[in-house]
Amino acid sequence: MLKIYMDTSVIGGCLDEEFSVWSCALFDEFNAGLKIPVVSDITLQELEYAPEKIRQILSPVEDKIEYVYFNEEAASLARMYLNEQVVTPQHLLDAQHIALASVMRLDVPVSWNFKHIVNLNKIRLYNSVNIKCGYPMIDIRSPREVLYEKED
Repeated sequence: MLKIYMDTSVIGGCLDEEFSVWSCALFDEFNAGLKIPVVSDITLQELEYAPEKIRQILSPVEDKIEYVYFNEEAASLARMYLNEQVVTPQHLLDAQHIALASVMRLDVPVSWNFKHIVNLNKIRLYNSVNIKCGYPMIDIRSPREVLYEKED
């Protein structure tokens, strides 16, 4: 079963007109037990500043969530992303999300952040650093791309 690492954009996407169809469908798949939702302490910290209705989105799948925690290994990899100019220091959180997913060897991180995460050039750069540092390549997608296709 796929372990899907979510950043806060996926959770907030449930209440966003542009992304709600796919974010909500992904949560439906979590509820159905088709995929395992993975949430980090980084995401939980970001959610502390979100409106209550966004923080409540995780409640229905809370018993299905696998939690991961940012550690020194992930911090070191995130610093490498900065050193290799994959992202700038202003986007350290984005680097930390990808580093944690890489270190934990999760199946796929998902995000609606098309500028610094779900971006072909950035994915190639993240992967070049991962390979240099001895981590596997990571497949970064939007929620829309990881949903199961339904037969008509």
